[in-house]
Amino acid sequence: MAARKLIFGLTAARRASSRASVLLRASPLLEASTSASHATAAATKPSGGSPWALLFSSRVFSSTPPAQQSAGDVPAPSAVDHKLIMPEDKFHKLADDTIHDLLEKLEEYGDSQQMDGFDIDYGNQVLTLRLGDLGTYVVNKQTPNRQIWLSSPVSGPARFDWDAATDSWIYRRTGVNLMRLLEKEIGELCGTPVDLS
Repeated sequence: MAARKLIFGLTAARRASSRASVLLRASPLLEASTSASHATAAATKPSGGSPWALLFSSRVFSSTPPAQQSAGDVPAPSAVDHKLIMPEDKFHKLADDTIHDLLEKLEEYGDSQQMDGFDIDYGNQVLTLRLGDLGTYVVNKQTPNRQIWLSSPVSGPARFDWDAATDSWIYRRTGVNLMRLLEKEIGELCGTPVDLS
């Protein structure tokens, strides 16, 4: 058993050594075909000619120097322009008003419906509308994104942003209004029109 381990270890070491020598033979081609940074890396090669030392030395395989920022450079702008984000207190007011209005109107609608399994619940800032076997709607606010999220049994998930021009929550991907979408879907599922505006 020990002999097998020794033979396996020697075989693996020979394979690694042959791969390193292939890389070493290719390194003059790399140095000749790339930028001056390789020439400086080749000049700083560790002496001793060990294939492992050359294989693991830095900058041998890189053709571009690392980017450096001088003291006078201005940092790049962030991906999000924080001046354009709605203030958090304004978002909470708009989202809370919307969700509470939905709660009241859906409770009124539910009282007029004679449907098994119709249940509306609001807790932990999440509005849940259960329509029995027809499915469940979940509406909640996402403060970091300044969005209202909807999970619908008909149209799936959607993220609504406040649109000041129309004074409503709009799904940017499709342009649909949150209230119009809920009116359409709930009305079709329950068989009775609902007015949420």
